[in-house]
Amino acid sequence: MTARSFVVETYGCQMNVHDTERIAGLLLDAGYVAALEGSTPDLVVFNTCAVRENADNKLYGNLSFLAPLKKSNPNFQIAVGGCMAQKDQASIIKRAPYVDVVFGTHNIGSLPALLERARIEESSQVEIKESLEHFPSTLPVRRHSAFSAWVSISVGCNNTCTFCIVPSLRGIEKDRPAVDILTEARALVEQGVVEITLLGQNVNAYGVDFGQRGAFAQLIRDVGSIDGLERLRFMSPHPRDFTEDVITAMAETKAAMPHLHMPLQSGSDRVLQAMRRSYRSERYLGIIENVRKAMPEAGITTDIIVGFPGETEADFQATLDVVRQARFTAAYTFQYSKRPGTPAATMPDQIADDVMADRYTRLHTLQQEMSGLLNRESIGKSYDILVTDHEGRHDATRARVNGRTPDFRLVHVDTEGARPGDIANVTITESSPNFMVGSLNSIRQTRGGAAHQARLTEIGTSAIMIGMPTLAKLKSL
Repeated sequence: MTARSFVVETYGCQMNVHDTERIAGLLLDAGYVAALEGSTPDLVVFNTCAVRENADNKLYGNLSFLAPLKKSNPNFQIAVGGCMAQKDQASIIKRAPYVDVVFGTHNIGSLPALLERARIEESSQVEIKESLEHFPSTLPVRRHSAFSAWVSISVGCNNTCTFCIVPSLRGIEKDRPAVDILTEARALVEQGVVEITLLGQNVNAYGVDFGQRGAFAQLIRDVGSIDGLERLRFMSPHPRDFTEDVITAMAETKAAMPHLHMPLQSGSDRVLQAMRRSYRSERYLGIIENVRKAMPEAGITTDIIVGFPGETEADFQATLDVVRQARFTAAYTFQYSKRPGTPAATMPDQIADDVMADRYTRLHTLQQEMSGLLNRESIGKSYDILVTDHEGRHDATRARVNGRTPDFRLVHVDTEGARPGDIANVTITESSPNFMVGSLNSIRQTRGGAAHQARLTEIGTSAIMIGMPTLAKLKSL
């Protein structure tokens, strides 16, 4: 019997990206194969997000697109998982009755069995568990990169931000034992991984589950000391839990990169209080100041929401003021999206769409100016970049590779000499707000580069295990 092929379409945060790697690992263990580029898969899995309304629209639009394929081929299967599945549960089947499986954030491991049951019984299967039984890192993982890896240290969140539905979907924080984290990290490095990113909904609260203060700072030191690990990152921390010992650990750990992604959400203290964010702008800017004292070369990135209910023009100006003071290298900006079930959804003084859009544009323009200024200041400076294989612009007339600086800025380099997973030293020659261009000085080959080449040999260049085929590719068939 021919093995069934699959693709996974992923929406949302890094946690979802890592969950997709687990979904791929489970399916491969169950005898499925990754769909080849240009082929029609036997299974499409949607790993969904519930943070913003457009995620709902995107899912149901794509499900409608697949309906004719399902009708013409009953053996074709569709599964929906992730946060939206946890939130909407049976309503997904009501809106799209041809979906075969709906599974939640707490039972990813059930997917292969649910698909088989749906096929045998010829009926939709919905299984949503309300709490986590086993830490998900016990599941098999097929990682998208041979040289860079996510490592989950916690799942869930104990915060009660009024705009966020995630805690009700992911549950309370559950921390993973440090020994398990270190065992996985060491194994990854032995396999050729040179960059690890520690993941958690509120990563720097690590230790709260077992009452150990300072656990996150110690974890940075312990993981960062693994021989062969070139780069260590983490995301996303909460300003409330950001402590001096974490800054010290970052500064004193060679592998820890001088980059901090810390959500601001708003620069207005009044809005932060309404959001139930337990810090104020002065505290936030103080953390950044202390990080830069310890690591002058540090890059700071953030998340910002505009148009939160009740936000006035004065509140918005306060956000712009913080952006100017913070000098973010990049900011991920969002228009507030009302999510049913959150306190903010029923707050008075909801902001009109045109006002929200105007503020978003003004914030984006300011941040582009700030990013452009910071990148221009880097012209003539040299950086070590970790060469990547999955981002940046592609130019058929130029042999261009891409990479990230230690402070996480994107650099394009014209060269055929570097392979993904290697470290290239470059001097910045051009800049724009979103990327820089560098000239190559030298290449240091790493085990990550060798692991990347071995992965290509293992899977073949037409198999899409590094960057699985997306629904956009499926639509073009």
